Amino acid sequence: MDIGIVGTGNVAQAVARGWVAAGHNVVLGSRVPEGRVGLPAPVVTVEEAVVHGRIVVNATPGTESVALLTGIGAEAFTGRTILDIAVGFTAEGLSHPRESLGEEIQRAFPGVPVVKTLATVTSSVMDDPGRLGEPGTLFLSGDDAAAKAEVTGLLVDLGWPRESVLDLGGIATARGQEHFALLFLGIAGALGTHEFNVKVVPPASAG
Repeated sequence: MDIGIVGTGNVAQAVARGWVAAGHNVVLGSRVPEGRVGLPAPVVTVEEAVVHGRIVVNATPGTESVALLTGIGAEAFTGRTILDIAVGFTAEGLSHPRESLGEEIQRAFPGVPVVKTLATVTSSVMDDPGRLGEPGTLFLSGDDAAAKAEVTGLLVDLGWPRESVLDLGGIATARGQEHFALLFLGIAGALGTHEFNVKVVPPASAG
């Protein structure tokens, strides 16, 4: 699959590394692509990354994502799915305290499916869940069932068991994923590491 990742930071590099290893055709998009070497995939402009990708991954700082993506223009995203990983922070806390970045992106691109996932784990775990004692749970939010199924396949390609993926429902549920960042920081402080995940444990079956 052709995947265009907007961003070149730790998150972008982690998922690029995993998808390249799985055989996907991946590029990384940068506002200044010149001289960017040693990355897991070729680096092009952000506009070229969007045009390249059947799946367009938002791995930019959450405070900048909407302006950056809308600046490319809505037409460039026609026929594509946006996979949003970003979470935004300001000096006061979350940049989206009453909604989610995923919802804002969906509102900006009403004709484009937006799927939120991978926002609850650190970058080094995204493409290597084997670093953990067990994978735990990954969450999925989005309004388009087909797009969520497609993204689930990409998560499996990163090494996540299909049964680890929990579909929360529509894109409004992305609020929970992004707001988890506050608990994530508390857990990281308590454990002394960002490499962990949580697991949803349902009630024991009656049988």
